[in-house]
Amino acid sequence: MTEADLAVALARIRKLIAVFGMGGTAAAFAWRGWPAGLGFGLGAVISWLNFRWLHQLVDAIGGKSIRRGIAVIAGLRYLLLGGAAYVILRFSKISRPAALSGLFVTAAAVIVEIIIELRYARN
Repeated sequence: MTEADLAVALARIRKLIAVFGMGGTAAAFAWRGWPAGLGFGLGAVISWLNFRWLHQLVDAIGGKSIRRGIAVIAGLRYLLLGGAAYVILRFSKISRPAALSGLFVTAAAVIVEIIIELRYARN
């Protein structure tokens, strides 16, 4: 797989994250109201942030030097996301199951990308 192929796959994953996040938020809102819609949306945003930070970390490691800010964020990433999730879920009325479901948006996008790559690899 070339650098161009990886760039195309990464762009497709970003688009899939956006589509799944917006579609899931709309579906949760229509099905269970604003607590579910907001919960799914927040989960999807946290999922996207984690993906973005992981991508920045991998890019920084691939370079010759790691920027200090990236290294600090990488080390504190789970603490920041966990703290934000705790405060949001503990002190708000949003749906916890919907928020948990939103956290899987990036995983769903990656799985769809794997299926696409496997399908096109046969040709």
